Amino acid sequence: MDRLRVGVIGTGHLGSLHAKMWADIGSAELVGVYDIDAIKAENAAAATRCKVFASLNDLLANVQAVSIATTTKSHFDTAHQALTRGSHVFIEKPVTETIEQARTLVELAEAKGLKLQVGHIERFNPAILALEQFRIRPMFIESHRLAQFNPRGSDVAVVLDLMIHDIDLILSLVKSPVVRIDANGVAVVSGSEDIANARLQFENGCVANVTASRISQNKMRKMRLFQSDAYISIDFQQGLAEVFRLVDEGDASIKPTMLLGKIDQGQRKRLIVYEQPEVKEVNALKYELELFARAVLENVEPPVTGRDGLQALEVAREILSKISASSPRIS
Repeated sequence: MDRLRVGVIGTGHLGSLHAKMWADIGSAELVGVYDIDAIKAENAAAATRCKVFASLNDLLANVQAVSIATTTKSHFDTAHQALTRGSHVFIEKPVTETIEQARTLVELAEAKGLKLQVGHIERFNPAILALEQFRIRPMFIESHRLAQFNPRGSDVAVVLDLMIHDIDLILSLVKSPVVRIDANGVAVVSGSEDIANARLQFENGCVANVTASRISQNKMRKMRLFQSDAYISIDFQQGLAEVFRLVDEGDASIKPTMLLGKIDQGQRKRLIVYEQPEVKEVNALKYELELFARAVLENVEPPVTGRDGLQALEVAREILSKISASSPRIS
């Protein structure tokens, strides 16, 4: 199988990590990097022993695919140029600033038969991957994503910086249209919301309560799922998943970590079991890039499509609209 010729656009903190991961992926060849900051580009190239390109056009002329890890404001122009030149695109979240821009990129990629994958990295967190064996049908979700202030992400509201991780993940788990959104938020140290809470109601009856803050003293990245037969706790920071569920007594396939009790009421006798599914050591960024390379080389759908990124952005933008509408007006 041929190796995928890849370039990295944007070599700040995240882009440098992209370059390092690509340099270590066997199915790809890191051809080079480009950044408007020549020093950052040279540092990333030196660390990965690849070429620095003097212009975006020069890089695009020498690769089959690109990682875009520039500022959100430049996502659209950069990705549009790459797709127009025939490059497959992996683009960091949020996919673009506006819904119209995202829709344009999705339609352009589809028209040209190119792969467009969005970097919603929590889909590949080891704690999430450990749950693949379980039936996930949540009816109530509660998530908290709290971080200390970092100026690097403050060019966009916390909804687009942090909460969008959980929005995408929740949409992928619930698999039902959002029918109502209520939200509040406030700017504390930057020019846009630094803390926000949203309540999402889905057509199938599920409700998600989502909180994100970038002005917390302590970090937290947790999600809890409640469904008719289980309670699932996910700690993204620790890479840990815990499952409490009801199973029929006598089910030989069940091998719980711990038996917590028994429910004797009704016709079916059920056990309450606790399981801590095995978590494999996975570098989430490397894994999502490997899957992107596979999608291109084997011509299959990426695990997080451009339309997934568009859907998450649509919900995030509606949350921001609700926050704006609920903010007190000062006359």
